[in-house]
Amino acid sequence: MAIPTSRVKEKAEIKINEEKCTGCGLCVSVCKDFGLELENKKVKSSPNPLFGCIGCGHCMAICPSNAIEIHGRELSPNDLFDLPGQKDAATYEQLLTLLKRRRSIREFKDLPVEHELIEKILDAAKTAPMGLPPSDVNVLILDNQEKVRAFAKDFCDYLDGMKWLVSTWFLALMRPFWGKANDELFRGFVKPLFHTYTNNMRKGVNLVNYDAPLAMYFYGSPYCDPADPVVAATYAMFAAESLGLGTCMLGGVHPLIQSGKRAKKFRESQGIKFPSKEGLFVIFGYPQVTYHKGIQRTFASVVTKK
Repeated sequence: MAIPTSRVKEKAEIKINEEKCTGCGLCVSVCKDFGLELENKKVKSSPNPLFGCIGCGHCMAICPSNAIEIHGRELSPNDLFDLPGQKDAATYEQLLTLLKRRRSIREFKDLPVEHELIEKILDAAKTAPMGLPPSDVNVLILDNQEKVRAFAKDFCDYLDGMKWLVSTWFLALMRPFWGKANDELFRGFVKPLFHTYTNNMRKGVNLVNYDAPLAMYFYGSPYCDPADPVVAATYAMFAAESLGLGTCMLGGVHPLIQSGKRAKKFRESQGIKFPSKEGLFVIFGYPQVTYHKGIQRTFASVVTKK
């Protein structure tokens, strides 16, 4: 039985050209579905795969003689490309420099982000690893300040109808059910954020997405690995940094538009196709400010198991 996603329900088809096959076995070694095996120094489909071909493309990508084609699950031989050589890859020092230079930017110049740069950001984000192909990550793009502000205003109007969620009586009612940590989070973060968004919007100040020239919302489907939208959003953020744009991840919107009828109505009005276990907004634009110092970050813990 094939693993279903929102895009496909069937397994992919593996086509093997026996004349081209050299029997090297590389495809067998990388197929973790156990869908291939060697017989008489030729590769063939296994009668007992784990799930059926999920369309990862590993076997097709590693075959030195182009003897394997995968068709289905949004994949075909037309999707193959030659990998860049190691000499063209960024060094560790170059990568670390990019990561260190990035800071969260919420102040942007009044300049649009060119369509060409948006496409480059998306091209980079598409390379993000995923839990299961084909990707179930969806992207909502707000490509100018007017669209970004309109979303923020609609979101604040939506929150105005959800005030009970951070009311004293509701938080007291829920504490025994969702525990101390969630109670502290709602009282110390969600409740003040809720009021900050709505009160400032009434004054004409947008603290939801800061009137950025560009915003992208990465979210999944009910079938999606929860990490996938977050990883894709991270790739997009670093791609934008390499293109000279400032970026900031916004975590305050996604959790509040997932549950209930009002949330569903809001998602539908914004063209958001699914509720999603995880999701992230990223805002982009040409920075209006310049930072000259970085800040050293730490993990909560790092333990090497003995």
